[in-house]
Amino acid sequence: MKLIKLDAIDSTNDFLKSLNNQEQLGNFTMVTAENQTKGKGQRGTSWNSEVGKNLILSVLIKDFISSNEHVFNLSVISSLAVISVLEQWNIPNLSIKWPNDIMSYNKKVGGILIENTLKSGGTISSIVGIGLNVNQKDFESLPKASSLAVICNKEFDKFLLPELIATQIQELINEWKTQSENLWKIYFNKLFKKGIPMPFKNQQQKTFMGIIVGVTPFGHLQVQLEDDSVASFDIKEIQMLF
Repeated sequence: MKLIKLDAIDSTNDFLKSLNNQEQLGNFTMVTAENQTKGKGQRGTSWNSEVGKNLILSVLIKDFISSNEHVFNLSVISSLAVISVLEQWNIPNLSIKWPNDIMSYNKKVGGILIENTLKSGGTISSIVGIGLNVNQKDFESLPKASSLAVICNKEFDKFLLPELIATQIQELINEWKTQSENLWKIYFNKLFKKGIPMPFKNQQQKTFMGIIVGVTPFGHLQVQLEDDSVASFDIKEIQMLF
């Protein structure tokens, strides 16, 4: 696994995507940065991180996704890989806020953004971007965020994380061939607030109550509504309020 370390970059995802278009990179090539000026999150949001305190990582994944129908499989694998590594570090009460935010208790400690590119010949190349709050202490402007250091009251060696996470992604990709159904079950069991009545907001800014009851193979969240019907929502169609 090749690791490219950068001091500062606009986006590690964009850097790795561009590099992959220019040359033949090995699978699981990684890029890290101490500072990212244009980090991206879900729903077109930005990802802000205190310089030098956190993990900013992008990993190239090739030869796994074979069609658009299988895109969300990589979200499942990436989320479970991060959770697995953090569990080894004894980070408490971990869960995945759909589709792939990493939570400890009710605080967001990380997020994952996956970008896919259709290559010549029909192959799909993926960049898994991972932001993880490791040693940052100040979250005054981000009341729903926290870090490993704040939660565990100690600092961590963030430089160990890239290889640990990439190795875990690789292992789960290998497991997927025979254990995909089991990994889906683990993903669902790790979902934040599953089975609990929660308020949600839709695209029309209307608030409603619902219960998370599943996730479709395409990555749509299944929510049981107050009339007991089950509706499916894409990432841009629903927001959990907590």
